Amino acid sequence: MTAASLPPKSALRIRVNRLVLYTVLVVITGLFLGPFGWLVISGLKSPAELAASPVHWLPAHVQWHDFADAYRLIDFLGYARNSLVIALIYATLVTLSSAWVGFGFARLSAPGKKTLFGILLGSMMLPQMITLLPTYLIFARLGMVDTYWPWVLWGLASAPYLVFLFRQFFAGLPRELEEAAIVDGCGYAGIFWRIFLPQSWPVLAASFVIAFTWTWGDYIAPQLLLSTDRTTLAVALMTTYVNGAGVPVTNLKAAASVMYVVPILLIFLVAQRGFVAGMSTSGLK
Repeated sequence: MTAASLPPKSALRIRVNRLVLYTVLVVITGLFLGPFGWLVISGLKSPAELAASPVHWLPAHVQWHDFADAYRLIDFLGYARNSLVIALIYATLVTLSSAWVGFGFARLSAPGKKTLFGILLGSMMLPQMITLLPTYLIFARLGMVDTYWPWVLWGLASAPYLVFLFRQFFAGLPRELEEAAIVDGCGYAGIFWRIFLPQSWPVLAASFVIAFTWTWGDYIAPQLLLSTDRTTLAVALMTTYVNGAGVPVTNLKAAASVMYVVPILLIFLVAQRGFVAGMSTSGLK
């Protein structure tokens, strides 16, 4: 039944409800996009306009060259390449390892499985700062500082939140799929790779986007574990773009930050369908 076939009062109520809903959605979207819009505007201003009081909401003279200067003053592509390599390594490995662990918690039976799963979820409450110093000491003794090996090991260790996502998704798949594969002589490794993993593409997309964003935006671990030449773009943006007196040049930082955010936006736009589907179906049976 369409709005045109309803009584006039009901059709009017539906239109009003839609108008209110769309207005609320536009306002919420504006609140989320506001900081990014202000970042773009800040990247187009001069340092004097950024420091002016009262605030200049729009630049008097658009400084398009700020983006070119921010790109030229540092090895932008080199730092971005380092960030991309680390993020791809970690996101790929942690997605696969978390899927495997989530499959085990969802489909295998073992003594103490619920207790282990509770401990796994409880580990999500540990702040990164608590484990960072012991982790650094371990990697330093193993000679892995200033290499990409820490992110490889972190990826192989899986992530508790991603394990939870996969466990919830795999627990909702029909038991008949597993039983039919066992009858055909397929082991649990084959069931995971041939049946369950191909079915979980929404959660795979969501997991990859989340893990990639974590690593791309991480500042503390690269600052601690990598040298200046091998560091990531996030660290470079925070430690460069200063004038001769050591004062940060905020307009260049803003312009560089806009370019820094663009890859994340592109990845989300490409994988948004799978990301939304994975987040919405991971808890449904």
